[in-house]
Formats: sequence, structure tokens, C-alpha cells
Amino acid sequence: MRRSSLLAAMGLLAALPWHAAFAGPPDSLTLAIPLEPPGLDPTAGAAAAIREVTYANLFQGLTRIDAQGRVIPDLAKSWTVSPDGLTYTFDLQTGVTFSDGTPFDCSIVQFSYGRAMAPDSVNAQKQLFAPIDKISCPSPAQAVITLKAATSTFLYDMAWGDAVMVAPKSAATNKTHPVGTGPFMLSRWVPGDRIELVRNPHYWGPAPKLASVTFRIIPDPAAATAALLSGAIDAYPDFPAPETVPKFQHDPRFTVAIGTTEGKVIMALNEAHKPFDDVRVRRALAYAIDRKSIVEAAYSGLGQVIGSHYTPNDPGYVDLADTYPYDPARAKSLLKAAGVKRGFTFTIMLPPPSYAQRAGQLIAAYLSQVGINAKLESVEWAKWLSQVFTQTDYDATVIAHVEARDLDIYARPHYYFNYHSPKYDALYAQYIAATDPATQTTLVQQLQRQLAEDEPNIFLFALPKIGIWRAGLQGMWTNDPMPVDDVTGVSWAK
Repeated sequence: MRRSSLLAAMGLLAALPWHAAFAGPPDSLTLAIPLEPPGLDPTAGAAAAIREVTYANLFQGLTRIDAQGRVIPDLAKSWTVSPDGLTYTFDLQTGVTFSDGTPFDCSIVQFSYGRAMAPDSVNAQKQLFAPIDKISCPSPAQAVITLKAATSTFLYDMAWGDAVMVAPKSAATNKTHPVGTGPFMLSRWVPGDRIELVRNPHYWGPAPKLASVTFRIIPDPAAATAALLSGAIDAYPDFPAPETVPKFQHDPRFTVAIGTTEGKVIMALNEAHKPFDDVRVRRALAYAIDRKSIVEAAYSGLGQVIGSHYTPNDPGYVDLADTYPYDPARAKSLLKAAGVKRGFTFTIMLPPPSYAQRAGQLIAAYLSQVGINAKLESVEWAKWLSQVFTQTDYDATVIAHVEARDLDIYARPHYYFNYHSPKYDALYAQYIAATDPATQTTLVQQLQRQLAEDEPNIFLFALPKIGIWRAGLQGMWTNDPMPVDDVTGVSWAK
């Protein structure tokens, strides 16, 4: 991004008459997101952008996560758990239909979870359903789920976007024609430009205040700033231009809400590619990078340095940010001990988000100071998902993992990091089986420390949530306990 172009755009827009801006209907909302979803089926894709648009708005699960990060009822109005932690009895909402009129009942729960668990499932979080042994339906309004083993995170896991309810006749086409039980439904999708939602007239709960919501795809920071200033959009919940935040903070026409996310920005390493299978090399990279300076330069100091795959928001967080202080001399020593010669070259693939592009440039500069040549390759989001995430055909990448409490990914056998640690796997198995809160906390802290010791990826910083929207807009989330843009409670002040 050229600073001159940004300043020029800001100067031009500041001169526009304000009365011409924000001319949309009072019951409509236009907000921007940085990445276009590859589809609109949250049960069939890993991209967080899918859930940004669909979570709670189009699709619903038995449980959901609210703005405070709590597990609350959704399509299940209540539940009980057996003393041994193996049986969950969900009492379901009644009178619920999908936006096409298909009724929701226990058979939908059986279908949705069965589809996610199937051998040919394409659910990106298929492991969330692995604890399920069977699902029975004593009545259409009650679902009984029996687990193979006690799973302390089960209710939370079922609140993920990947665990929403889908109907048999529309499941196959949800990617382009989503049909859910939520308060909105798809009106139009203009690829590369916008996704339009309208109020669902068949919604089973209280009608949302907004009649229509438009998600504009605006990845460029300068364009995002210009769109807000011109009134082309009402809100940018995850604003990508932190350097322009002071301008909006001093403008009474806007609300600026700086909160937290579950985003862990990391330089992910492919341990199937040498020399990243050597812990000395991974530690050397960690020592070579001044993460505090990266936060300052890439995100105007608004992020928080982390030392493991966990954020300060989460229960049991351990501050491990100083595990690998900036120490180029130590980095060189470790590289020499590992047999990595000066001039070693590898490629860092950078997806479109501004945090990745900016951090990648700084990382390459730091690594050059210890004799490593990091080549930067910018790729479109679809290519990143295919080549990096699915095919694991890469050396390194910079990405934010935005799912909450996702320590499980390091225990998966075929995840794209290719990290394998029997010690970590054993700790995670103990954690997931623990039902006592104190034991869970102890184990989650041990898991964080194990990751810091192994440094499978270079943990950089916790991504802040910079929300900017028109003054008078109510109900927007300040924090992101889930990577979503839930607009079900949003309205304009009268």
C-alpha cells in the first residue's frame, strides 16, 4: 500500500459533502469484510470468511457462542449432562423451519452430525465429532447424544460454525445456495464484490431489526478507509488499516472499538520440509525475529506478543512471550549447530490479509540479518487454501488462526504443519478427558508450554479487533470470541 495514495484518498473524501453519505434505508446495513468466502457452507470449508457471513445469521447449531464468549442455547433450548459426562440430552426448539420451509427436528440433528462424521465428510473440523458414539431421538423435540468418552469441550465444540444444522435436501447446494434456520437468508451474491442477505420471513425466533445486510469484500486497507469515509459502507468490523485509526478516533461521526480476537498470528512452518523438522532451526527463527517490532510496524502496536498458540482471552492462558527474546547471535549459533549454512533460502507464501503481507516483509528483513534468504510469494486466498492448507505444498506462511481454544490442531495426525509430538498428544488426550476445571487449567497450561518448547511454528502476536462503524449503530461486537460478524442483534439508534 502506498502511503501517498491513502493520504490522497483521505483528503479527497474529507472534502465530500457529508449529507450525501450514508443514504441507505434505516433498517439496512452495509459492512465490509477482508476476504471473500470460497462458499457459504460452513460445514464444508476451512476459511474463516465463510463463518464471518453465515454464523448465526444464516445457520444455527444446537449451541452458540455469544459476544462474551459464553456457550448459550440456540436450536437446543436446554440440555442436561449425565453424571459420567457421556450422555447429553438436548431439548430442541419447536416450530423451527429452514428458510425453504423444511422443518427442524431431531432427525436433522442425526443427519447433520452423521454427515460431519461420515468417512467422506469434507467438514474442516471433522475431529470435533469424533467423540460421538450415537444419536437417538426419543421424540422429534429431543436429541440424545452419547459420547465414546467424556469430552470436556463438547458443548463448546458444538457451538462452532462447522457444527450447524443443515437439511438433507439442501445440504449439497449450501455452498452457493445456503438454506439455514437463521434470521437471514441469501438474497444475492455478486462474486468479488458483495453478498446480500435479507430478513428470513419464516424465522422461528424474534425478527431481527435489520431488514437487509450487505457484506462488501474490501481487502485493501486504503480502499477500506476510503469506503468508510465516503459512506459506501457503514461498518468495518475487522478494519485492516490500523495506521488510520487515530483519524477515525477523532471524528465524532464514527465509533472506534478496539477489542480482542482469538486470532493467533503465526509464521507456520512445514515440518515435512527440511530443515524445519529440526527444533534448533525453529528456535533459531524465533530468536531471529523481533516480534515486538513487528507488532509496532505491522499493526501500529495494537497486537499483543504471544509465545504459544493461545490468546490472553482464554482460560488458563500462560504468558510465554519471552520464551524466545530477540537474539540474532543465538539464532546464528543454533543455525550453525543445525548445519544450516548462510544463504539458506526458503519461500514464505503470504495470503492477502494486510497483517500477513506486512509481517512477512518484516520477517524477511530480520531473517536476512542471520544469513537466511526468505523469498516472499503473495498468493490469492483460494490458492492458499488449496496449496498450503490442503496440499501442504509450502515451506512457510504467515496466517492468523482465528478459531478459539484450538490447541487440538497440534494433536491432529495430518494437519498442514506436519507437527508430531507423542508428548503433546498424550497431554491433549488427558486435557480433553478431564472434567475437573482445575485439572483442565493445569493441562492447558502444560500444552501451551510444550508448544513453546517445541516451537512448531513461530508464534507472533494476538490479532486485535479494530471495529469502526457509524455512530448510532448498536449491537456490533467489540471482541471476537468467534471469527464471525453476527448481526442478529444489530440496529440503528432512533
